[in-house]
Amino acid sequence: MLDKFLKKSQPTQEEILATQKVQAFQRGISTIRDLIAPASFAKNFNYLQIGETYARTLFVYEYPRFLYSGWISPIINIDIRLDLSIFIYPEDSQDVAKKLRAKSTQVESSINMEADKGLARNPTLEATYQDIEELRDKLLTGQSKMFKQGMYITVYEDSLDELNECTKILENMLGTEMVFTKHASLQMEEGFNSTLPMGLDQLMYNRNMDTEAISVSFPFVSSTLTSNEGILYGANKSNNSLIIFDRFKLQNYNSVVLASSGAGKSYTVKLEILRQLMFDADVIVIDPEKEFETLCQTVGGSYINIHLNSKEVVNPFDLPQNLTDYDDQKDALRSNIIILTGLLRVMMGKLTDEESNILDKALVETYASKGITEDPSTHHLTPPIMSDLKSILESINGGESMALRLGKFTEGTFSGLFNDYTNISLGNRMVCFSIRDLEEDLRPIAMYSILNFIWNKVKSDKKKRILVVDEAWTMMKYEDSAQFLYAIAKRGRKYYLGMTTIGQDIGDFLKSEYGKPLISNASMALLLKQHPSQVELIKEVFDLTDSEKNYLLQCGVGEGLFVAGLNHALIQIISSEKEDSIVTTNPEQLKSMQGGA
Repeated sequence: MLDKFLKKSQPTQEEILATQKVQAFQRGISTIRDLIAPASFAKNFNYLQIGETYARTLFVYEYPRFLYSGWISPIINIDIRLDLSIFIYPEDSQDVAKKLRAKSTQVESSINMEADKGLARNPTLEATYQDIEELRDKLLTGQSKMFKQGMYITVYEDSLDELNECTKILENMLGTEMVFTKHASLQMEEGFNSTLPMGLDQLMYNRNMDTEAISVSFPFVSSTLTSNEGILYGANKSNNSLIIFDRFKLQNYNSVVLASSGAGKSYTVKLEILRQLMFDADVIVIDPEKEFETLCQTVGGSYINIHLNSKEVVNPFDLPQNLTDYDDQKDALRSNIIILTGLLRVMMGKLTDEESNILDKALVETYASKGITEDPSTHHLTPPIMSDLKSILESINGGESMALRLGKFTEGTFSGLFNDYTNISLGNRMVCFSIRDLEEDLRPIAMYSILNFIWNKVKSDKKKRILVVDEAWTMMKYEDSAQFLYAIAKRGRKYYLGMTTIGQDIGDFLKSEYGKPLISNASMALLLKQHPSQVELIKEVFDLTDSEKNYLLQCGVGEGLFVAGLNHALIQIISSEKEDSIVTTNPEQLKSMQGGA
């Protein structure tokens, strides 16, 4: 019996193998721990020494009033070894709202007490009160929620001197964004543990933030606007990728460029023109300040200088030729009469209802005097000119006053501009119309007439084109010209035309009922540095966040916001040395290049 019991108590071969596997596994765990553990770990007042590596943890204790989306990207992409941890804790919005109400009452009381004492207004208190009330509104209406956030950064270097140097670089980078940090002195081990990938917040230094503030600090948020087609617009400042985009793949081909003076809007548009020309797009420019002359001459384009004594003339009575669409053929005369009516209102001033009816009748008769009717087969005949219309108006009862007002454009000082047959063409890949040498009052009239000429050519010959209208606000001052500009923007896609509208003050556009639709009808926008008086309007029209709005106030020359459909990206305009020499308008740079030549 005893022998039998002893035999049963002995482990089987399978049990022995299982035990050996467990022991081998335990030895493996110990070995792995030995491999990853540092040889030594020394704590000091404001740094750690982990083996031969030095480490220091910083925590963020102060943020500015506003931050733009992706502000943390330069820290993540910096060439310094570091670990960064962000801890986010949700809070009860109702409890926070109650505390904010108490704080609001306290701040309001402080403002009233200072006013009672006759002290000067305190902007800091007023801004604080405004921020509290805005946050309360967002919390109570469910537009935002409250969180606590802790942000810790541990820097690693091979020596204490290098650690101090890198710490200073990091603090300076954060300081430029008005984000201030402190060393986790006497808590370096806790700080080190808080930045390890274990999800432990041992420092517990947190700041209150709402949803928007939390979102702009998220380290992996950026819009990638890189495609296999299109041209280079610049570098994405959020993730250092390239913004390569094809505007002719969007819902429409229009774009708008808005920026304060000197922010780089003309430079940006000229870069786009140069690159679009390489991709088989023709470009037409209305240039009010001769900023595009050098570029036009460099690419072998036609530069047409419109002034009182110029030989180049555009006849506004021209009709589009070789139309392929039957509806376009049928409506060609009627459409041009409507456009001419708008032009003549700009030229002659406001018209009464009776005068408008007389003018409409006179225009039909003016075309008929040359044998041109609504029949498309007559549209190739020689069109009338402005003096023909004046003669017809003089012969109609009630048209004498309009004929008198039209006289200066047919026989007076301005007759050379509008009273002759067209002698220019759009046959070149790039055509620029300069109106700098025209009187201020004549500019909107000339722009209207030139746009009408361009529009007729665009309808006659469908091809990939970009129309650049600089200082478009000039046309927005008049209802008829603003309506015509909007009509081109709206209908351009049908004829493969994309219009680029350039302006300084968005307020000038919004004064017209067609201004906001003109801007919102553009599928692409480049918003560079803005003037403080305009930035609120920009925010409203383009539905920007507070951080994007404030970025447009503080960004540098050639920096801004690239908007394509629903995508927003921070952009840095970049160019090659050769491109820069062609498109720059910097007086010092031009003088230097001329001196070098």
